[in-house]
Amino acid sequence: MSKMNYILPLALLISGVVNAATENPWYAGARVGGTSYSDFSGLGPAQIDKEDWGGGVFLGYNIVPWFAVEGGYTYLGEADIKGTNTSIEQQGIDLVGKFTWNVTNSIDLFAKAGGFYYFADSSGPIDVSDDGIIGTAGVGAEYFFNKNLSARLEYQYYHDVELKDSGIDASWDTHFYGISLVYGWGAPAPIAVVEPAPEPAPVPAMVQVEPITVALPFAFDSDTLSQQDIDQLQPIAQRLVNFPETELFVIGHTDSRGAEAYNQNLSEERAAVVAGYLATHFGIEQSRIQAQGRGELEPVAANDTEDGRAQNRRVEVFTPGFEMEGQ
Repeated sequence: MSKMNYILPLALLISGVVNAATENPWYAGARVGGTSYSDFSGLGPAQIDKEDWGGGVFLGYNIVPWFAVEGGYTYLGEADIKGTNTSIEQQGIDLVGKFTWNVTNSIDLFAKAGGFYYFADSSGPIDVSDDGIIGTAGVGAEYFFNKNLSARLEYQYYHDVELKDSGIDASWDTHFYGISLVYGWGAPAPIAVVEPAPEPAPVPAMVQVEPITVALPFAFDSDTLSQQDIDQLQPIAQRLVNFPETELFVIGHTDSRGAEAYNQNLSEERAAVVAGYLATHFGIEQSRIQAQGRGELEPVAANDTEDGRAQNRRVEVFTPGFEMEGQ
């Protein structure tokens, strides 16, 4: 069967899974690297060339910032049986869930798990083929050059590829390790900056623009933004985009559980996550953002109750008011 025939079912595999809107974009990419094979059984004393190359293409969608659905075609190379002029080629279609942990504004760590529909074909004196569904899992790191282009280092494991035909009962595990280049798209268009019309009067009336303050709650020991947090940040993001002179102040806080030094670091991480989100997704210059952590030092409620501690686990986001010429 042609390799192109394996790519055609990808749209059907993914279109039935993804239907949720998200802040993050679609992405597609290509990967290339090495493959190795292990834990052979069923081929008797035959010597196997256990190294080759592999590669593939993939398409994914971020349902929420930390989880995506990804599908693709992967070629896993050929395992040569020495002395027989026979080789076993393997390829197929991945469909996995991708779990992501944002380490910095530019680096993510991820893990993948799901299924792989494989096709195994041998050529030479032993001419057999097989197909089936097996489990696959992987880990890797991703570096973002900008909001659209990134690169990955990754490892993926394919468990128990089989070749059972014409009296042959062989199986083995396949390991892929390589690099990927990824392109993402689908982010919302930037909000247009509307310049105020010039005031014709000699002494224009001044309009007071009120400050905006948002307090974002965080789960215990967490620095992860929820979708509700992202929604609450939209008015501040629009203010920053519409008025390029405005500044942003982001202050992280924690409850009193844990060591004071740990809480100070956690509050700084929470503030950095919020500031990084606004800077990355709305093009806000870092010079306009002041982010800091206050640890457990500025509670707004008593720390001896769960409700009080929940109120203290927060990030306060503030943009000052200002005066502008009225219309």
